[in-house]
Amino acid sequence: PCPSPSPVNFCRSRFGGGSSRDLEQLHTPSFPNGFSYKIRVWRPPLGGRDGGKVPAAIRPAESGHHLLGLHQKHPYFGAVVGRVANRIAKGTFTLDGKEYKLAINNGPNSLHGGVRGFDKVLWTPRVLSNGIEFSRVSPDGEEGYPGELKVWVTYTLDGGELVVNYRAQASQTTPVNLTNHSYFNLAGQGSPNIYDHEVTIEADAFLPVDETLIPTGEIAPVQGTAFDLRKPVELGKHLQEFHINGFDHNFCLKRSKEKQFCARVHHAGSGRVLEVYTTQPGIQFYTGNFLDGTLKGKTGAVYPKHSGFCLETQNWPNAVNQPHFPPVLLKPGAGWEPLQEPVSCAEIR
Repeated sequence: PCPSPSPVNFCRSRFGGGSSRDLEQLHTPSFPNGFSYKIRVWRPPLGGRDGGKVPAAIRPAESGHHLLGLHQKHPYFGAVVGRVANRIAKGTFTLDGKEYKLAINNGPNSLHGGVRGFDKVLWTPRVLSNGIEFSRVSPDGEEGYPGELKVWVTYTLDGGELVVNYRAQASQTTPVNLTNHSYFNLAGQGSPNIYDHEVTIEADAFLPVDETLIPTGEIAPVQGTAFDLRKPVELGKHLQEFHINGFDHNFCLKRSKEKQFCARVHHAGSGRVLEVYTTQPGIQFYTGNFLDGTLKGKTGAVYPKHSGFCLETQNWPNAVNQPHFPPVLLKPGAGWEPLQEPVSCAEIR
């Protein structure tokens, strides 16, 4: 037990076998209503949160012998990704007449911040009255990006909603696009696929991609395509009907400074529901296409293709190279503070 004078019961403990240099800590905020989640801080990489009593999320915070893959190559389970989430074409962009070359780690492109992105660095924790804040300073030139970037990520509970909020400040103009990369399977830990999940995404357009998953630049209407998820679809039947391998695409949301509903996933068998609200202009729907069963989790469970999904609220991929996409540059003196709210509804308990 780790009592705290705040409304949040907060536990911090050493985790796994990390050395003093490669520190591993497990942070477990627990709330009066019984909701709790786990956040793992280590180098490398950074783990994510655990949805409490219900094993509906793939758990990156289990002990080392349960999830050995996190000590090796991992598919961003539960991670905060940045400095720029998603892909940047050929790992290059031009800013104020200067070309910047980034670390290449996904075919010909740069993905989720590069070889040593924000998921592979140590963050500094700070306890809040209703959650926890993590911060770090990304130095000038890290993974090829210009300028020093200060970043804060908070996980708080507001009623029944788990809120993930981001802030950033830059010393010079730089692209910034942060998101959370948690995987979910509402059928529960160890369920082999997500085919019986019912998905809704409130988007009238999406971004077609090339063979390396870089947006072509077209903003295409979803009407009459496999990407029309405005009404609920059962995922497995939908993939079969349209003969597609899965989703790894950005859906274009209505732009708003106020949080707005953007996605809902329902699992009829358990009655669980996940809803997502955001102020971001896009959401990347990813159906675990590259999971291959090589990672082992709790009770020996493996994670094969399509065994989990991600709903990553963020700016549009490769926006730094597409002038007609929403702006992705953060200038000195300006604050970067989008809001991502994964909402764990009452049905998830």
